[in-house]
Amino acid sequence: MKKRVLILIALMTASGAYAININDIIKPANPLEHALPETVQTYTSPKKVTLTKNDIYNQYAIALNKYIQSNVKSAYTDFYVMLESATPSDYMYLQMAEKMADLGFFDLSELSIAKLKDKDISDLLIEDVKHFYYPSVKLEKDDELYLAEMYSSILYNDQSREVTAELVKNTNLLQKSDYANYITALGYFKSNNIDDAQKFIDTAIQKNPQNINYKKLKAEIVSQSQKPQNALKIIAEIKSHPFYTTEFTRKINSIEEYVLYKCKKDEFEKKYHLAHYYYLEGELNKSIRTLQTAFNTKKSNNKKVYALMSRVYYDLKEYEKAEETATKAYKIDKSESEALMVLGDLAYNKKDYQKAEKYYENACGKNTFIPEIRLAQTYLKIGDTKHAQDLYAKVLKTHSDCYEAYYETALLDKSREVQYLKKSLAINPKFKDSWIDLARIDIENGKLDSASQYLAIAKYIDENDFRYYYYQGLVYKNKGLTADAKRSFRKSLSINPDYTPAKEELSI
Repeated sequence: MKKRVLILIALMTASGAYAININDIIKPANPLEHALPETVQTYTSPKKVTLTKNDIYNQYAIALNKYIQSNVKSAYTDFYVMLESATPSDYMYLQMAEKMADLGFFDLSELSIAKLKDKDISDLLIEDVKHFYYPSVKLEKDDELYLAEMYSSILYNDQSREVTAELVKNTNLLQKSDYANYITALGYFKSNNIDDAQKFIDTAIQKNPQNINYKKLKAEIVSQSQKPQNALKIIAEIKSHPFYTTEFTRKINSIEEYVLYKCKKDEFEKKYHLAHYYYLEGELNKSIRTLQTAFNTKKSNNKKVYALMSRVYYDLKEYEKAEETATKAYKIDKSESEALMVLGDLAYNKKDYQKAEKYYENACGKNTFIPEIRLAQTYLKIGDTKHAQDLYAKVLKTHSDCYEAYYETALLDKSREVQYLKKSLAINPKFKDSWIDLARIDIENGKLDSASQYLAIAKYIDENDFRYYYYQGLVYKNKGLTADAKRSFRKSLSINPDYTPAKEELSI
């Protein structure tokens, strides 16, 4: 058991962090009351040690694997012990709040929320988690574990028919619980019983009209009904109330692409939206393979394929292919926004800021604020701070969910630096730059322990960021650990040999 506890510990040390592939916070007087199944035994908190990233994944996988095998009570116990034994970290609690809600462990999600300290960072994501997942009626502990087992059996053990046959007999639970109706609808949907799936998901939504996960399932069900186009109306209704955070915005956009894939009749359209769905889900190679089969004789169609393909290749760091496909899209239509953005990004990376500026300017005004952000970043590179500030201010007036604009504004306006850095993290907790700059500020103010905690998160997100090692070196230096500081500065330079601050620390 002690070994399993270790998964969530590393985040809170200077060399590890935790993440999982994730406002009025409801805090019951005793969030742990009746929280544990009878199988939970008294345990001794383990010594908190440093783990590698692989250790974290491996240990989390042990508990998750139990869940997948429908050993739900044991999985619940393992997750509970992890939460209770880990050194406190808001970043870890945020990820766990979302993941536990996704698994149907709402008590553990609430426990994670109850442990959060910095509301400036946590409130937006928690509101999105509750809005997306939470049932309207709190489940009894036995019912929560029972429905989690049903959910696991449907998703991972091909027992949809058995689950629905059992659940429909439990009329008392269905009458009182919106979530029970959702699980029943999911079971019918997975067993291709569309009519009954619609009936139960409608009941779930009637009982809890705020829950987006229920509406997501309804859109998927309707997309396979006799009137699939009606699913797009559900998506439009979902999108009319946008989420606050990047992760949940991505989820909604992903749902939309999946529904479009199911609804479209044209083979090109189906493949394009399926590829876009894979892209949003982070399955980049699947996206490329699907796009490679999507070309046809229409240039207007092919430009979309080339443009999306260029973005996927760019994210795969296959820059030559990204440039080749973006150029093909650009030749077909010089106003194709995604192709313009990729060409701008490639030029920016090559420090050809004049060319990047041209591409970004041409991409502006295409129903997204991203070109404006990239253009403002380019202005900063060429020393035009005034135009950059004006662009960031313009974006924030209309798009309060733009974490990059908050971040860049924080660096330009010291009076709002911490406030805006935390605002950027509230929108996107995985944005490492803000964690690193919060660490920098704490180092400047002599708060070395909290700086180390921020750096631990940044390292977990990207252990190859040269800035992490530089600032960790400063932490060591200020603690009098000269040898450790030098090793960190050398590591920073091994990643970025041109990083002047690290050179100065080593007198190079």
